[in-house]
Amino acid sequence: MAVYPHAFHKPHPDMTIVSDDPAWWPLISFCRFYNYFLAACSTAVVYDWVLTFGQEFELILSQRWPFMTVLYICVRYLGILYSVISILLFLPNIWITDVVRTTLWYIQAWNPVIVNAMLGVIMTARINAMYEGSKKLFIFLVVALLASTIASGVMMVIANLGVSGQEAVLSGYHTCITEIDAYMMYLTYESVISTAVWEILALFLAVWIVIKHVRQSPTGSTIGDCFRILIESHTFYFLAFATMTCFTLGSLSPNITNSSPIGRDIYFGVWAIAQMLQMFVLGPRLILSVRKSHAKLVARADGGTGMTSIAFHAGENVLTDGDVSTGEDVSTGEDV
Repeated sequence: MAVYPHAFHKPHPDMTIVSDDPAWWPLISFCRFYNYFLAACSTAVVYDWVLTFGQEFELILSQRWPFMTVLYICVRYLGILYSVISILLFLPNIWITDVVRTTLWYIQAWNPVIVNAMLGVIMTARINAMYEGSKKLFIFLVVALLASTIASGVMMVIANLGVSGQEAVLSGYHTCITEIDAYMMYLTYESVISTAVWEILALFLAVWIVIKHVRQSPTGSTIGDCFRILIESHTFYFLAFATMTCFTLGSLSPNITNSSPIGRDIYFGVWAIAQMLQMFVLGPRLILSVRKSHAKLVARADGGTGMTSIAFHAGENVLTDGDVSTGEDVSTGEDV
């Protein structure tokens, strides 16, 4: 969540801030400039949804809906909602009441925590499947994900205590600003650290098992192809997450917050793009890429009548629904 790092103080809870003070001009400039980046990343999210909707309908929406499918739909369509809310928060000359503004702030603040938790569940299922359903590893992953999510959630609760919105007219620029202590804002940024630890752990476990199977599997085998698909989507996702994390933690540096206005505005704009691409474009593709590749695998094998599994061991251990959630036999369609 990229937000201009400034502590705002309202004169009275029932008064609208009306000011022509030039001290507000950097904020006005930021809101106007930041809107261009929000429009760009929101367009990218919607464009990706339109581009992949045909595959989404065929491989996900028209199939039965297990838990992984529900998570996919939540992440995909929360992205569109998040895009609209982000634009409303910074759109000029749009009248928004204090209560609505505060509500939108909380939705925007908590969205990354909730979405990253759902993506963590998807990642847990993928890694557990790659390790052939190891119960010990599954318990370890669940505990690690819970610890990461709880830590982020607690920091977010503390950081957003006392947040409130305030209507303002600044040099003719009608907006609604959010009152939040600068130190609490930094705590919001620091909440990404626990999530970063989880993502590094997940990447390490995925790379480790892929290297192990690549060494053991012959070139061109089904097993090798499955692991290649999983690690490719995981790698692109992690790169986007790492970029977003670097921008988030970098915003804590005075060199960023005290830099030139145009440089700072570009920094926060690129940060917003990285965050939305990580969560709402590459996140859903963690499932969609596997479903898509599995459909091709089944089509080559038996004409493509079913899309409910992805084989890891030539018909023995498989993954239901193409989203690495549970096991199902390819030939019979029954859970194993």
